[in-house]
Amino acid sequence: MAGKFWTYLAFFFLLASLAVIITMSLIQGHKRVFESRLKYGIVIDSGSSRSTMYLYQWPAEKQNNTGVVSQTLRCMVAGPGISDMLVDNAQDQQSWVSIRECMNNITKIVPADQHNSTILYLGATAGMRLLHSQNETKSNEILKNLQNYLQSLPFNFQNASIMSGDEEGLYGWITVNYLMGNFLERNIWNMWVRPAGGKMVGSMDLGGASTQIAFTLPDPNARGTDIMRVSLYGYEYNIYTHSFLCYGKNEAEKRVLAALVKNSENATHVTNPCFNLGYNMTVSAESIFGTECIKTPADYDPKQMITLKGSSDNGACRDVVQSIFDLTCTKNCSFDRVYQPSVGPGDFLAYAGFFYTAQAVGLKGISQLDQWNSSTWEFCSWDWPTLTLKKGWIAEKYRRSYCYSAHYVQTLLANGYKFNKDTWKHIDFQKQVHNTSIGWSLGYMLHTSNMIPAEAKLVRLPMANSVFSGLLFLFTALTIVSVMFLIIKAVRACY
Repeated sequence: MAGKFWTYLAFFFLLASLAVIITMSLIQGHKRVFESRLKYGIVIDSGSSRSTMYLYQWPAEKQNNTGVVSQTLRCMVAGPGISDMLVDNAQDQQSWVSIRECMNNITKIVPADQHNSTILYLGATAGMRLLHSQNETKSNEILKNLQNYLQSLPFNFQNASIMSGDEEGLYGWITVNYLMGNFLERNIWNMWVRPAGGKMVGSMDLGGASTQIAFTLPDPNARGTDIMRVSLYGYEYNIYTHSFLCYGKNEAEKRVLAALVKNSENATHVTNPCFNLGYNMTVSAESIFGTECIKTPADYDPKQMITLKGSSDNGACRDVVQSIFDLTCTKNCSFDRVYQPSVGPGDFLAYAGFFYTAQAVGLKGISQLDQWNSSTWEFCSWDWPTLTLKKGWIAEKYRRSYCYSAHYVQTLLANGYKFNKDTWKHIDFQKQVHNTSIGWSLGYMLHTSNMIPAEAKLVRLPMANSVFSGLLFLFTALTIVSVMFLIIKAVRACY
């Protein structure tokens, strides 16, 4: 009786051990979780009016050699752009405190073991391009100071440099199309694929010192001035991109004011048709002429004070705005005799200064050219008290300039880039796409991720390898003992 009990018990342990071994193997083999190790990148966008820090992340394994990048943090640095450094000590101190605060916030987010592999890049745009042409020594000193600080951080510092205008335009185009899902989309199996049709959107950026336009060309073999090729997610794109220095909203307004001063009978009391009636402002001559974008008059006195008196004159405002453009070329060009293919019939996203100007005159998203024109004329026809009553939510330093800005944007797009009534309605004026800021920095990071080696996904197992090995050894040994016991019992039964 006792012999049968031990035989049954051996059978039980044999079957139970085999069941446990099979179950553990199936779970360990088929319940693996693939985890993407994240990579991080930091980009500092040093524009003409402010600096902004961005922290991005993407899965290390990438998609067709390009990272699927997302914005993790956006931190705006207090104070003006870096081109205004080394002028006001107190202002510089405020900027440096803010820079360190932003970088501390970023450092807390990036895992410590990822610090050394997290790339860090500072790109200075049109404000520094202008300063470099005006005072190369000063611009180099500003960049050197920033570089010394950024090199002291635990990250993989790449460079602190002044970007070309065409690079800024290209990276803006990449950002726009990435955020709109034109490069990648998830299919029903939750995999990243290229959208059917692969339709791309043009990009238009209006900054303080420059403006950029970029769009794809239908001919993949087109070559020439301002045409760049870029490879993203396994596909190549032919992009026309051009940046117009001194045509940013702020610098262009200085050129308009300079034209008014030069053509005025009284150089110290000037009628400004782009200011609303009842608004007067007194400024120094240096605040208008102290830029590389303007040739100073022979009798220039930087300390001379000039009073600008608003007149709400739409016709005169548009005339003086158009006067800063060279619009004599009409075929295969934009303005100032710069080559440009036709903008039609594709869609465009206009952001930054374009969006804020559209918002000020009561237009957002897509509109008609006639709507823009009528909204501009209405906005500019109000006197200053009426404008303040209707648009009081806009700070005065911006409100006073939006009449000029509206005429400027219409001149730039319609007369400069050659948008007409049919193609204007394909322009979408937006601040963000899917709650993400539009600018060159994300496009730069996407382009840069092409050059960062991909990594395989991490595999997370249900059981640690040591636990799995220990249990496997235990139940295998139990199986062997059970089999040996049963074999011995069988041999004894036969003999």
